[in-house]
Amino acid sequence: MDHGPATSPRVPARRPQGAPARARPSPARPCPAKMAAAAAAVPLRVCHQEIVKFDLEIKAAVQDIRDCPGPLSALTELNAAVKEKFRHLRGRIQELEQMAKEQDKESEKQALLREVENHKKQMLSNQAAWRKANLACKIAIDNSEKDQLLQGRDVLRQRKTTKESLAESASNITESLMGISRMMSQQVQQSEETVQTLANSSRTILEANEEFKSMSGTIQLGRKLITKYNRRELTDKLLIFLALALFLATVLYILKKRLFPFL
Repeated sequence: MDHGPATSPRVPARRPQGAPARARPSPARPCPAKMAAAAAAVPLRVCHQEIVKFDLEIKAAVQDIRDCPGPLSALTELNAAVKEKFRHLRGRIQELEQMAKEQDKESEKQALLREVENHKKQMLSNQAAWRKANLACKIAIDNSEKDQLLQGRDVLRQRKTTKESLAESASNITESLMGISRMMSQQVQQSEETVQTLANSSRTILEANEEFKSMSGTIQLGRKLITKYNRRELTDKLLIFLALALFLATVLYILKKRLFPFL
């Protein structure tokens, strides 16, 4: 709600008898422009959250590939999942870039574009790590298969080592997923707080609208009373004029009778 410029204090005018008291100005309400800005920031925040989520999921999946003991079919499934996550991440980054180009302020636009470039660099880094993890995993699987062929007597020991590696990998994945879950929980809580703030702002705006309607009715009633008082003032002036004319006519008549009785 806009406020006019500050004015110097004035001496309150004397209110006519019987006139209603002037309504006090309503307290200041939150600016709708700020509320609109907060509402517009929600899609940006959600897009940031999804980019962070997919980035963490890709890092966890790359770690899974690096720790994958085989066979190649398992590695192929992991790679398919990583490709899907990269596809989602690339789409979210493109959405963020589009939102940045739609910003009105040049400073906000440039800041978001820098973030987009950082996310793109991070995605390229993840892709490089993904390729390295695939190469390392394939070398490890090839070496494992060669060792199994050449050292058949050590199969039991290798199985034990593989189980320990799987257990360690599962533990690492569990820790990574728990971290992602905590982060997502915090982001969801922040989103709920933002929605609650927007709801409170909407209620405040509705209350202000009701007050404006009430003030409009009061102003219309005051206008009617002022019009009525103006008409009454005109009637009083007319009556005073007629009384004065009658008085002057009476005085003239008396003077005529006193001074010129023969007329």
